[in-house]
Amino acid sequence: MYYRPHYSGLTIYTERLARALVKRGHHVTVLTSRFDAALPAEEYQDGVQIIRPWVLLGVSKGVIMPSMPVWAWKIIRQVDIVNPHVPQPDAAVMTMISKLLKKPSVLTYHCDLQLPQGIVHYLANQGSHLANSISATLADRIVTNTEDYAENSPFLSKYLDKIHAIPPPIELSEVNPSILNAFREKYHIQPNERIIGMASRLATEKGVEYLVKALPPVIEKYPHLRVLFAGQFQDVLGEEAYSQKLAPLINDLGQHWTFLGVLDSKEFSAFFHTAELTVLPSINSTESFGMVQVESMICGTPVISTDLPGVRQPVIMTGMGCSIPSRNAAALSQAILEILDHPGKYSGDQQVVKERFSPDSVAGQYETLFKQLIPD
Repeated sequence: MYYRPHYSGLTIYTERLARALVKRGHHVTVLTSRFDAALPAEEYQDGVQIIRPWVLLGVSKGVIMPSMPVWAWKIIRQVDIVNPHVPQPDAAVMTMISKLLKKPSVLTYHCDLQLPQGIVHYLANQGSHLANSISATLADRIVTNTEDYAENSPFLSKYLDKIHAIPPPIELSEVNPSILNAFREKYHIQPNERIIGMASRLATEKGVEYLVKALPPVIEKYPHLRVLFAGQFQDVLGEEAYSQKLAPLINDLGQHWTFLGVLDSKEFSAFFHTAELTVLPSINSTESFGMVQVESMICGTPVISTDLPGVRQPVIMTGMGCSIPSRNAAALSQAILEILDHPGKYSGDQQVVKERFSPDSVAGQYETLFKQLIPD
C-alpha cells in the first residue's frame, strides 16, 4: 500500500529489501499507492521499478485504488514470484491473482494491525483481518521477523507450518567525527548532557507517554539529561488526538525533550552514536521487532525495549540492553538509570550485529526461499 517516500518501518524494510535484491541481479517491481498526487505514476529508484496507481480516497490509515487489481494482474503475469507485504488489504488481491496465474507467492507479515477506536477504524480493521486471512491461506510461505512473534500472534500462530523467520534488513550510513560534531552543534548538545534517544513516529503503539512519565526520577539524578526524539512528530496519519494528548506533558519537560524530526541518513547515524542509550517502549503487537533497536546496536548504543514477542529478540540475541514490562514507566525509569549508571555493561559485537542484519544477508535468505518455490 505504501512505499517510500512514505516513512514507516514497513516502507523502510521494503525499500531496503528491494534495493538489495536488485544488487543481487534481480528485476524488482514495487506496486504501491500514489498516496501523494505529486508523486510520479511510474519511476525507477536505485534500479527498482515503482508503479503507483491512482488513489480514489483514504480510509483510516489505508487507501482505495480502483485500478490496483488491473495493475496486479498485468505485473504478476510477467514475474517469477510475488512478495506481498501486510498489513494491507490489497495483498489478498495479489495472492488470489498469483494463485490463478499459478505464480508462487511469499507473504511478508510485518505486524498485527490495531487501529484506533471508531466505526471507520473498526470496519477497516475487520476488512484488514479478512484480507490477511485470504492472503495467508493462499500464500505458499509466510515470512516474519522472528518465530517468537509468530508463535505468540493470534493470527500467525494459525499458520506456523508456513512460517519462515527472516530478520529485517538494517543499514546505516557511515559517520566520521566531523558529521558527529556537526550534529552536536546543530542540536546544541552540551558536553555534560546525558542523552537518551528515541526513534519512531509519534504514534499510539510506540508508548511515548511511558518514556515521558519515566523521566522525572531520572532527571532528578541527572539534571542535564535530554531526550532526542528522531522521527515524524507532526501530522502523523491517524495520530492527531494522541499528539494533542501528549503535547502538554512534553511541554512540561522543557529543555529535557527535543524533537528532531525526520533525519537524513547521516544525521540518523549520528543520532544513534550521540545517544548513550535508546528506548523503544512499544505497547502492543503492531510492533513486531523494532528495527531501530538494531540500528542503535550497530552504533554500539544499548537499548531498552518492552518485553513483547518479537520486540524482545534483539536484546536477547545481542545482550546489548534490557527488556521491561510494557506500559510500565517505573520499570523504564529503573532501566534507564541502570544503563546510565553502568554505561559499559551492555556492550556487544557491533560487527556481528551489522553483518547478521545487512540487507544483502537478508536478501540472500529471501533469494534462497524464492528458489525453493520457483519451478525449474
